[in-house]
Amino acid sequence: MTTPTEPSKKARFGIAGLDSILGGGLTRDRLYLLEGEPGTGKTTIALQFLLEGAKAGEVGLYITLSETKQELSDNAASHGWSLDEHISVFELVPPESLFEESQQQSLLYSSDLELGESTRAILQAVEARKPSRIVLDSLSEIRLLAGGSLRYRRQILALKHYFAGQGATVLMLDDLTADIMDKTVHSVAQGVVRLDEMAPEYGAERRRLRVAKYRGQRFRGGYHDFTIATGGVEVFPRLVALEGKTAFARTRLASGISELDALLGGGIEQGSSTLILGPAGTGKSLLTVQYVRAAIARGEKAAMFVFDEELGILFDRTRQMGIDLEASCDQGLLFIEQVDAAELSPGEFAHRVRTCVDSHGVKLVVIDSLNGYQTAMPQENALILHIHELLQYLTRQGAATFMTVAQHGLVGDMATPVDLTYLADTVVLLRYFEALGRVRRAISVVKKRTGTHEDTIREYGIGSSGLTIGAPLVAFQGVLRGVPDYVGQEEDLGLLPSGGAL
Repeated sequence: MTTPTEPSKKARFGIAGLDSILGGGLTRDRLYLLEGEPGTGKTTIALQFLLEGAKAGEVGLYITLSETKQELSDNAASHGWSLDEHISVFELVPPESLFEESQQQSLLYSSDLELGESTRAILQAVEARKPSRIVLDSLSEIRLLAGGSLRYRRQILALKHYFAGQGATVLMLDDLTADIMDKTVHSVAQGVVRLDEMAPEYGAERRRLRVAKYRGQRFRGGYHDFTIATGGVEVFPRLVALEGKTAFARTRLASGISELDALLGGGIEQGSSTLILGPAGTGKSLLTVQYVRAAIARGEKAAMFVFDEELGILFDRTRQMGIDLEASCDQGLLFIEQVDAAELSPGEFAHRVRTCVDSHGVKLVVIDSLNGYQTAMPQENALILHIHELLQYLTRQGAATFMTVAQHGLVGDMATPVDLTYLADTVVLLRYFEALGRVRRAISVVKKRTGTHEDTIREYGIGSSGLTIGAPLVAFQGVLRGVPDYVGQEEDLGLLPSGGAL
């Protein structure tokens, strides 16, 4: 692969994510293929390609063999675009005389005449407008008119050489309806971009693209999620954690609760990841909120991505504990977003997290919870790879990350839906246990890569003032099992008073 050329020398799509994947755009005066089944967004991307050229004063020509000019205009209008002012549309349709009985013949194949006529019409349109950018929609019509693979290949080669002589960058669209196995244009084109659409069992459709080929140019491989919304296509490049690193000091972040900081060996290190495990109701979200509160008090910005809890409920219950998250959002210190896993692709989620860190200077990120994130993933293995890249990226940017996972069960053996303990730098374990006729909560740290930590188990309570952490439970054995044995003296109980917890 050669070193990418200067972006100014490229024909950009005007889609930031796609241009980034392609190393700045398309090399000019070459022929490219954009393929995908109907509904994947080919026409929208092609229109954005021509409109981006129009912004730079380049002449654009859209040659359509399948859609009418009115259909293209309506499609553009749905995104707020006007084609009449920016690009020319050449609608190649059969003349009305072809439907007359006198024009029907049987001595020659109709495709022999129609292909030649269509080609001449295309060349005349190019000669008349002298465009710098051309879109040809679609190759399925030409393939059907050619009738055979040899003739089709010769026709594409002829068009390629002709367009190259005209100094035009050509984007050919293929809807894969004629012959999905035909790779003729793949070998002829300078580059190939493939669009895919997937329909999950529940939720919105998912779209992704992949650069299958790009001669003489570095590009970002693999699949990249994208969406089609009002205003055009938005592409979310696959996150590559090792692409950038920010210098930062690995200072310890205090939580504001001295007992919790002691349990964690002085606090959580900047640029590290923390996984909080526990069954439902143990206070995993509240523990992350405590660190968000401390970060805001230090004048730092934080971000919360909430999958499971409705934001209104979260705001109300934290406000009752003296933590006003909504006010922090209004002040621009906290970015909080309700994430719908059924509507958001993993690539788009990673892009939003990255935007918070890169554009807003966020230094603390909360993902609550990974159970919700998992529902957005087709396979657990893919989830682990996504989280791995995301954590690596956030770590290299100096952001502290907190993730929660709700375990299955209440006491005894707990089942974890996805095991990410080996990825996190710190693992905090929350548990229910029964003692003296009450259901109590215990907290412990089972892993910390970046320093020492207490190996004790402490009781904690959730009250009107938030979290309350007690002394180490030295008089009990089997707390993590849920029903501990008392092995100490009565004065060594070390439990929180019954009025100190909700």
